[in-house]
Amino acid sequence: MPDLCTRFPQNPILRPRDVKPSREDMVVECLLNPGAFKFGGKTGLLLRVAERPRQEAGWASTPVLDPDSPGGIRVVRIRLDDPDLDFSDPRVMVYRGKAYLSTLSHLRLAWSDDGIHFAAEPVPTLLGHGPLETFGIEDSRVAFVDGQYRLTFTAVSEAGVGVGMISTRDWKTFERHGLIFPPHNKDCALFPQRIGGHFHSLHRPSGAGLGGNFIWTARSPDLIHWGDHRCIAMTRAGAWDSQRVGAGAEPILTDRGWLEIYNGANDDKRYCLGLLLLDREDPTRVLARSREPVLWPREPYELTGFFGNVVFTNGHVADGDRVTIYYGASDEVICAATASIKELLKTLD
Repeated sequence: MPDLCTRFPQNPILRPRDVKPSREDMVVECLLNPGAFKFGGKTGLLLRVAERPRQEAGWASTPVLDPDSPGGIRVVRIRLDDPDLDFSDPRVMVYRGKAYLSTLSHLRLAWSDDGIHFAAEPVPTLLGHGPLETFGIEDSRVAFVDGQYRLTFTAVSEAGVGVGMISTRDWKTFERHGLIFPPHNKDCALFPQRIGGHFHSLHRPSGAGLGGNFIWTARSPDLIHWGDHRCIAMTRAGAWDSQRVGAGAEPILTDRGWLEIYNGANDDKRYCLGLLLLDREDPTRVLARSREPVLWPREPYELTGFFGNVVFTNGHVADGDRVTIYYGASDEVICAATASIKELLKTLD
């Protein structure tokens, strides 16, 4: 397959060692899937920073937010040889039927003058808050909608995985709006403008039994209350996106319609990026879809890491015909690639 996306020669542009832990007793294990935006002449990334305590030989330990514990964090500590521990997936540890994430994530701002070289702020920007975010907050998408930056993110707790929203105008003060999609839901990307008088979003509900990990749309009068849910893209047997699909960042308005760069995984858990083209006036109508991915794991930093064989995006910056895609690689480092929007659209002819 020809390369449609040109990777930055500086990749990875951010590594775990580039970000200071939130506490002295924590270690930054992974940087993942940043939201991206422009503000004040700079490019901003809202990083997902995944931390955990320093691991001891023979033990697995993970933090959970708990206001009744010292420092607001309770550490779950289990012997690796405990027969009731299932640690086959490095992202999740299951003990006696109860699941914990192996890391605790928060959101952290990083800034750049050139869109290439970023410096992360020394402290977390947004931490999990309340009983529905005790396992952390993850994978924020950023859209400038109705005069404000709107951050949609994954809220994780023992109660499940849902979509929360926070708004800001200045990246210093933030207003929380609670969950806008209850569990199980994630991968929520807002359209940057009203369509037909309504706000629109992409999201991904999923659960056991019938159905799957598909892309849905919804619309809202106020960005808080959502309805008119419709499934617009399902997984495809035998294809590069056979196991799950989910929205990337906000759709890009082009002369042919809304271009959405989405994430897909196959049965081998190989994550790639592909394209959806949605009708300009009716985004529930899919005009075209990628037969093959436009970015796939190929480089060493994409093939091996905390969870290898992964490229995953929920942030980009579009400027004219060029889009810079910021993506997480191998669930460990942050990378970027550029592409021509016109050339991406040609693949959908």
